[in-house]
Amino acid sequence: MRRLNILAATVAVSCSFLTGCQVRSPGSFETRLMQGTKRRITVGGRSDANPLASTNENIRAGQRNFASYCMVCHGLDGQTTGVPFADRMAPPVPPLNSASVQAYTDGQLHWIIENGVSPSGMPASKGIFREEETWQLVLYIRNLPPKGSLGEPQVYGGTGCSGANCAH
Repeated sequence: MRRLNILAATVAVSCSFLTGCQVRSPGSFETRLMQGTKRRITVGGRSDANPLASTNENIRAGQRNFASYCMVCHGLDGQTTGVPFADRMAPPVPPLNSASVQAYTDGQLHWIIENGVSPSGMPASKGIFREEETWQLVLYIRNLPPKGSLGEPQVYGGTGCSGANCAH
């Protein structure tokens, strides 16, 4: 029995030296694999089409809703401007103008907004926004302003617009 305990302890110590105690960021292959899996398998709504036209009115409505809820993590411009913890999250909060986010279909963005992405930290907002408002958010995400152009969220000490005061 003692030999078995010594063997088990030796294996455990050896494994800890081989694997280390550090967590590493995923490599480019792992990242592409997970993004592809999300786009093709786990995120629903792939074939759902946005019933709203991409008008200035709908985009501005999406921006106002974004500024009232989403800006806490994504910044007013959707690119994490002024969000102090965005790059320290695991995974980091993605800029919504990034190729990986923009590769989702409108229906998938709608699905993500409503259902969230677990365990990334993206919360579900089903019941917070009406259907039309969620589609307007999708239009805003497709038409984001330049990075930093709206300032930093007031909640983090910035002077950027908030809620109804935002106009794209």
